[in-house]
Amino acid sequence: MKKRAIPTPQREILPLPDRPYVGPLPYDTKDPDAEFPPIERIRPPEGAPNILVVLLDDVGFGATSAFGGPCRTTTAERLAAGGLKYTRFHTTALCSPTRAALLTGRNHHSVGMGVITELATTAPGYTTRIPNTAANIAKILKYNGYATAQFGKCHEIPVWETGPAGPFERWPTHNGFETFYGFVGGETNQWFPEVYEGTRRIKTPDDPAYHFMPDMTDRAIAWIRTQAALARTPFFAYFAPGAAHAPHHVPKAWADRYTGQFDEGWDALRERIFARQKSLFVIPEDAKLTLRPAEIPAWNDMPKALLPVLARQMEVYAGFLEYTDHHVGRLLDALVELGLLDDTLILYILGDNGASAEGTLQGTFNEMINFNGMSALETPEFLAARIDELGGRAAYNHYAAGWAHALDTPYPWVKQVASHWGGTRNGMLVHWPAKIAARGELRAQFHHVIDVVPTLLEAAGLPAPVMVEGVQQKPLEGVSMLYSFDDAAAPDRHVLQYFEMVGNRGIYHEGWTAVTKHRTPWELVGEAVVSFDDDKWELYDTTRDWTEAEDLAAHFPEKLHELQRLFLIEAARHDVLPLDNRGLERVAEESGLPRIVHGTSQCLFDGMELNVQRS
Repeated sequence: MKKRAIPTPQREILPLPDRPYVGPLPYDTKDPDAEFPPIERIRPPEGAPNILVVLLDDVGFGATSAFGGPCRTTTAERLAAGGLKYTRFHTTALCSPTRAALLTGRNHHSVGMGVITELATTAPGYTTRIPNTAANIAKILKYNGYATAQFGKCHEIPVWETGPAGPFERWPTHNGFETFYGFVGGETNQWFPEVYEGTRRIKTPDDPAYHFMPDMTDRAIAWIRTQAALARTPFFAYFAPGAAHAPHHVPKAWADRYTGQFDEGWDALRERIFARQKSLFVIPEDAKLTLRPAEIPAWNDMPKALLPVLARQMEVYAGFLEYTDHHVGRLLDALVELGLLDDTLILYILGDNGASAEGTLQGTFNEMINFNGMSALETPEFLAARIDELGGRAAYNHYAAGWAHALDTPYPWVKQVASHWGGTRNGMLVHWPAKIAARGELRAQFHHVIDVVPTLLEAAGLPAPVMVEGVQQKPLEGVSMLYSFDDAAAPDRHVLQYFEMVGNRGIYHEGWTAVTKHRTPWELVGEAVVSFDDDKWELYDTTRDWTEAEDLAAHFPEKLHELQRLFLIEAARHDVLPLDNRGLERVAEESGLPRIVHGTSQCLFDGMELNVQRS
């Protein structure tokens, strides 16, 4: 009997339906016609690469050595030397929103993730429930034959769905990832992490040498080796460390590598970073260094007794970031060992937002004190007495806001401030030797984290699905970056992008930005904020003013009004409205939101553990 050809699958509708056998069924297997088509696994199109997406946490544009910063990141430099360095890549200014946008290819409010999961409301753009009309990239790739896994931080599950009884459909292993090893929530103690394997809480070793970063890396390497040995199909690995989010936990030897390197303070550090960024050409030669906001004190105005503590905070952070990059390097070494590096598309995103200024103006030994409105308890004397414990098992530390601002050099502002590039511009590296001819080149096209999904789909030769699990899909809102891989001079294709976070808002259109900073990140509890209508808007021509240093609002009022109207149009399109400038006050909102715990008490039985997310 002539073998029947296996038709090419139509991949716009997922999952692909099983094809029933069509043809005669002989009576006896010994009949010459008792020959049937081979059983074939669904596989990606020919030539589809392995995919590794690495997303660091709370790393500013000017933090890594690859982008001129003081933190040695040899893995990032290695990827940059063998690939592309993107200098105008943007995030949403906060973690859950960036992660939702990265995984779905839609703007964060469009998928209900206008803020972190702990601050959910019932407004459409803020429910923190990613809808089934926006299937994530893991699910799309899995249904197209990829092996999929997530390691590290998962901060996209609504708080009321994180309990041991579920529901679990938004957990990674029920939402496209076949394997998950990591933690749920905004952060975890790196020495004593709250780790899940799938949806099952597991205990980590009671060992003073244990740290989550090498543990999750070991798990990722083991998974990739298993795929290479047994699956023989392309893989998608999403590697999302909790680093360098607070608490800044790192073995002391790594922090000690930076002893004395930050004694001159954050103002001097900004100048050094700025000069090195120009030497690396990650900013233009004529770029201006923006001013330090008046809300952040000068280094020389800080209490003298506190200066050694402040310097140590930054040493610990730098060691933490270098330690993290080192373990990303172990992943690359595993790919080299397996002969997979050339055929693996790697996106190394150096931060899900700008550097974090949530550690108060003086830093903190226990960052949860500030979230509970009690930062005044940590006096300079209190901090000085604990300087040697920073980064260790007894601490839950975060650095001062001045360091965050320095690590966002040359841009104004920090994490949460979505209006300005300091909150939203992050370094990004692309490495794919088999398909990208360029080595060590820069790319200056404007891009945003929503562009990741279209890029991965185009690289894999896959269409964006119109139907997933019987649900019609919302169109992707990002733009593939593939056009820029081999053409440094290609004109921008992502020409319009809104930004909004807790009332801080902005709009980018064809080089111009209109922005307004509405709320200050370290003011977390009970601070009064002005009315939205009283916000002062700024206007920048970023084709000539790379860093948003020269406000042109008074010179071009009509252009400012045009962009303000455009922001409102985009805000209405993407469920940004109604604007909500509340911070932790939202945690107390109960109306319409499901709860894990009902009433004022909870009964637990032996073997149960109640997981409570931290922000």
